[in-house]
Amino acid sequence: MNYRYILLIVLIVVPAIFLFMYPLPFGEAFLMILSVLAGLWLLSLAIKDASIIDIFWGPGFVILAWFYFWHSPGPGSQRSVLLCSMVTIWGLRLAWHIGRRNLGKGEDFRYKGWREAGGKNYWWISFLRVFLLQGILMWIISSPLMMAMSDSMVFSLTTLDKVGIALWVIGFGFEAVGDRQLKQFKANPENAGKVMDQGLWRFTRHPNYFGDALLWWGYFMFALDQTGGWIFIFSPVLMTFLLMQVSGVALLEKTLSESKPAYRAYIGRTSAFFPWFPGK
Repeated sequence: MNYRYILLIVLIVVPAIFLFMYPLPFGEAFLMILSVLAGLWLLSLAIKDASIIDIFWGPGFVILAWFYFWHSPGPGSQRSVLLCSMVTIWGLRLAWHIGRRNLGKGEDFRYKGWREAGGKNYWWISFLRVFLLQGILMWIISSPLMMAMSDSMVFSLTTLDKVGIALWVIGFGFEAVGDRQLKQFKANPENAGKVMDQGLWRFTRHPNYFGDALLWWGYFMFALDQTGGWIFIFSPVLMTFLLMQVSGVALLEKTLSESKPAYRAYIGRTSAFFPWFPGK
């Protein structure tokens, strides 16, 4: 089955189920994030740059996490504060990294292509295809955070919570260190036209994407500790699927394979996503 149909099914079925099961605060969270993204969309029309949605991806989850915290029953526990802090550290670092990389360089080629194809109708196409879609994805993927904070009487960390923290630490390390190593590699003029295959990039072609996925498996561990929390496994699965097949590995590698012939050799000896020892 084409991945687009899988994604469409998820975007229709999952919200319907959880709106029925958790009308509050899940439904309110959607209205809140939709309002924020509508304002961001209006700003993108004013500056003619839809790329700002990429910078907002991390902070969007930060807003949702604290929204669930303040709407959890009773006083928020230290466990919930820890989870929100983990999301905040990840989200703000990602926004800082993407913002520093993108600002001042014009609109991303993907959005630029859609703008040219949409013509005069791009103003509303951009809302549906870019801002609304990403808002729905944020809303769905963030649902384990809601579940994790649904029981405000759980104060101490459980074994699953500790596993989640360990996954988060490893994932954050892969993402942050991988981004930093790539930034330093590109900053060296001697590396122009070369393929980054050093550091973490020696063991996986996308350490930052692998780390991002691992983070969400860590958040899921917090939800798994709650009764019925296992059903939220679709969240890390969806995030991993998006990173591997849609907006991450698949999209980037198509561009790199066409622009850098040496990248094909890199593909032949290095794992695409999960870290492993390089081949010959």
